[in-house]
Amino acid sequence: MKSILLIGLGRFGKHIAIHLNHLKHQVMAVDIVEERVDNVLPYVTNAQIGDSTNPDFMESLGVRNFDVCIVAIGNHFQNSLETTSLLKELGARLVVSRAARDVQAKFLLRNGADEIVYPEKQLAKWTAIRYTADHVLDYIELDEEHAMFEIPVPGNWAGRTIGQIDIRKKFNINIMGVKKNGKLELSVSPDIMLEAEETMLVLGRSRDLQKYFRI
Repeated sequence: MKSILLIGLGRFGKHIAIHLNHLKHQVMAVDIVEERVDNVLPYVTNAQIGDSTNPDFMESLGVRNFDVCIVAIGNHFQNSLETTSLLKELGARLVVSRAARDVQAKFLLRNGADEIVYPEKQLAKWTAIRYTADHVLDYIELDEEHAMFEIPVPGNWAGRTIGQIDIRKKFNINIMGVKKNGKLELSVSPDIMLEAEETMLVLGRSRDLQKYFRI
């Protein structure tokens, strides 16, 4: 369990609060709009209405005591930038800030952000890949060069073991898990037999995955 300071409770911030609640973390939520604060009360440990660009208000939160500070402000970049900078000045351990464009990310990183998230950009890429490749069921980008895909077992793999396919040696692609009837098995070994109705989690360089599986 971690303690999280979540600043900005629009749609993105609210969804973060909901998922953090599911993960049983302690969340202090902050927004300047009372209605937004009220909307997340069922999902957070505590919440306050306040201006995150106000040094006195921010200092009252004790930002040093949180494991992670998330700046989810979306519509007012100046406020996001000031909040990020203020958090670092007050001794925040880890500051994660939202950006919509690369230029925003650069300013945020220069002014205290330790990490950047691009919700719109990341979701747009996921949507483009997921719904233009008929056989991709899910997609996670790990970095600029590597990704993980969930795909059905190819027809010519059915009835063969992972060792017989030997895709790791031939194409530098790793099978990280096999899912059948909604149940995911992560303890894969070379002697596991693949079946037509199963799906797989495959990990590797994005270009290798896209080329081999015709994504």
